[in-house]
Amino acid sequence: MPAQRKSVPTYCLHKQSGRGRAVWTDATGTRRFKLLPGAFESRESRTAFATLLLELDASPAAVTAPTQGMTLAEVMVAYLQHAERHYRGADGKLTSEFNEIRLVVKALRELYAETPAAEFGPLRLKAVQRRWVNANLARSECNRRVNLVRRMFKWASSEELVPVATYQALTTVSGLTRGRSAARETEPVGPVENVVVDATLPYLNRFVRGLVQFQRFTGCRPGEACNLRRCDIDMSGPVWLYRPETHKTAWKGKSRVIAIGPKAQLVLNEFFTTEASDYLFSPERAMEEHQAERAANRKTPRYPSHMKRNVGKRKARPRRAPTDKYDHRSYSRAVARACDEAFPAAAPLAQQSGETRVAWASRLTVDEKARLLAWQQEHRWHPNQLRHSYATRVRKEHGLEAAQVLLGHSRADVTQVYAERNEQLAVALAAKIG
Repeated sequence: MPAQRKSVPTYCLHKQSGRGRAVWTDATGTRRFKLLPGAFESRESRTAFATLLLELDASPAAVTAPTQGMTLAEVMVAYLQHAERHYRGADGKLTSEFNEIRLVVKALRELYAETPAAEFGPLRLKAVQRRWVNANLARSECNRRVNLVRRMFKWASSEELVPVATYQALTTVSGLTRGRSAARETEPVGPVENVVVDATLPYLNRFVRGLVQFQRFTGCRPGEACNLRRCDIDMSGPVWLYRPETHKTAWKGKSRVIAIGPKAQLVLNEFFTTEASDYLFSPERAMEEHQAERAANRKTPRYPSHMKRNVGKRKARPRRAPTDKYDHRSYSRAVARACDEAFPAAAPLAQQSGETRVAWASRLTVDEKARLLAWQQEHRWHPNQLRHSYATRVRKEHGLEAAQVLLGHSRADVTQVYAERNEQLAVALAAKIG
């Protein structure tokens, strides 16, 4: 197996000229060379090499960019490498923003991969925008993706990969406006009625029910509820304070405190384990309880031959093993499936027995997709709507400031005194309503 080439430049002698030379391999696997000024081992040569190291550390793509200009595909590769380093949470995992960038890059690659990046102008951006409209994406989603394209070119301009004028030209493309474009409109996220949530709860396992109830009593975000651990909760007072390790605005340096009142405390007590670092709402434990319940309700005895056969069929490393915590996607899927079971008479276009979801979706006509979307909007609810319901209730009963405090909303110019006052108000209100 050949040795892996170094990505850090090596300083060596260029025999033909007697000058120093930097040799390295970039992130794409391309071998790079750069002839340095001055004689080998001279002060001028060593200074140029040190400068090259700093430039590569700051922006590898800019240093290795070809002098004749980069294609859009090359700019996208460089930006994806930057995004993979930049869009990570405190735990080191990639955020959902990176996946959104990949979707935008895919559309650009299919249309304009070999186009010089400096020639990608407003008309071509509008063509990409029209493709998303024709794909029946919502107007807000089309505008968000266009902004991601602009962000990529802004970064490329700052790295001197494309002229600044290219980015400035793209800023002249206006976003799609409501009622003045062919893009599909979506209704804003609103509260969900309590009777709808109550009708769904019997079809959820107890861990997802706990997530729903915890959100109803605290108004936290779905991701904050999924990440809940006992070690993150301050239980020293009558109202517990939950400080999430990661949250939506952590990258801005903002703190987040969620007040847990008596009702929410009763919900959490059912999920505490002996290990304080365990996630309270765990799909892994939910699966263990489900399997134990199936074994307890088993009608036929466990024949030795059956047990031996099952051991051979069981996978040592299953492809979709349950994780130690829910995330906002798995939480949302569980709620959506419960809604389908809670309102079966209204569910149209059911899947056939043994049919995969991909095959089922591929055979739907445009009219059937529209009917399905209308039904989902009417009968399905999303965990984020629990937060809206909580905010509506708090604002109605206690005013706008109370809703702002309990939901953790703030402005950039909020002072430390104001933050302390908000925390005291959150504790008082949570003791009454949570």
